[in-house]
Amino acid sequence: MKFVKGVLLMLLLSPMLPALAQEFPNRPITMVVPFSAGGPGDVIARLLGSSMSATLKQAVVIENVVGAGGTIGTNRVAKAAPDGHTLLLMHVGQATAPSLYAKLPFDPVGDFAPIGLVTDVPMILVARANFPAKDLKELVAYVRSQGDKVTYGNVGLGSASHLCGLMFMSAIEAKLTPIYYKGGGPALNDIIAGHIDVYCDPATGPTPYIQAGTIPGFAITSKKRVATLPNVPTSAEAGVPQFDVTTWYGMYAPRNTPKPIIDELVNALQKALADPPLVSRFAELSMAPVEQERATPAALEALLKSEIDRWDRIIKQAGIKPQ
Repeated sequence: MKFVKGVLLMLLLSPMLPALAQEFPNRPITMVVPFSAGGPGDVIARLLGSSMSATLKQAVVIENVVGAGGTIGTNRVAKAAPDGHTLLLMHVGQATAPSLYAKLPFDPVGDFAPIGLVTDVPMILVARANFPAKDLKELVAYVRSQGDKVTYGNVGLGSASHLCGLMFMSAIEAKLTPIYYKGGGPALNDIIAGHIDVYCDPATGPTPYIQAGTIPGFAITSKKRVATLPNVPTSAEAGVPQFDVTTWYGMYAPRNTPKPIIDELVNALQKALADPPLVSRFAELSMAPVEQERATPAALEALLKSEIDRWDRIIKQAGIKPQ
């Protein structure tokens, strides 16, 4: 009798299941960016949102929730309703947070449903205009001879510029003195003004100033040179192959988001990454969408787990204690 009742209940509910799936999205979607407006993550999110909204038939609203190295905005999504209407666009900081923060209010892996990778933004190492080095080898020799007298700008714990600085120091086995800023704009202004020695940031920011000859670009951290800066060598070409870091961005939903909703979001993401206007704009910003097979939940989850292990070693080697 219980079996019969169970079958009847399933038959009654089964017509409702497609209807439930069709209800998504039933209102605008919020994509949380845990960093300030105008930065690389914000630009990427707005390009994605514009394209994804055409597929999802709903507006994708970008919300900048800043603070604590991106953890405030990330936590907001972790605690959001798992209905697909609140998403997170976060960079490699999702992988470094466990090693940088002693008491995270969320689990970077367990509290999220991965949707897919978006892009790998190459980093670029720049210096003040009158820095006494003409290439990366000379820069490394200068840093090793001067030690912590050399300053490097970064936008705080867990930021892309902070992580790039850690990787650079690890690669050349030398220490620099960090100078902290509240945003990429002030840091870039100070490297242009000559107030700090070096700065490492996603290529989207320094590119126009390198093209104009305002500041020198010493190395780009991607495997290949970028079309917008053809004269800037890769770090491997410049003699420091260990200086290998990119600011990869991934998209997430809260954990327990139903698979049919995740599937719709994956489809919208993949269509956006193949959208010609987005691809063209990405190229202008010295980046490119990931291949379709990487814009998947499995690819993002695998990368996140491997990067957590990788950055844990680098952060411990740098002597940074969780805060």
